[in-house]
Amino acid sequence: MKQSIWLSYDLGIKGDYSGLYQWLDSLNALECGNNVAFFKITINKDENLIEKLKSEICQNIEIKNGERFYVVYKKEDGKYAGKYIFGNRKANPWEGYKQTPSSEDI
Repeated sequence: MKQSIWLSYDLGIKGDYSGLYQWLDSLNALECGNNVAFFKITINKDENLIEKLKSEICQNIEIKNGERFYVVYKKEDGKYAGKYIFGNRKANPWEGYKQTPSSEDI
């Protein structure tokens, strides 16, 4: 079965971009903006998608501390899910930018 994947990656300045790009090219991945790729991967019913992606990434890319990979995929129930394969969420860089109306002095 083919599974559609959106992969976001953050390898920093010294990441293994060569390994990443070779792997993505072998999957015929499409560029979807800065550090986001879309591809389809074949997965058997007895395989776990997240574990398969982790394994493939580790086989093709040298992972260093602080690097992050986030995957978005469609679950069997038809709903979409997202999960960090490596790394975890950071603070939102846009936090504090929201414009709020000023209240009148009382």
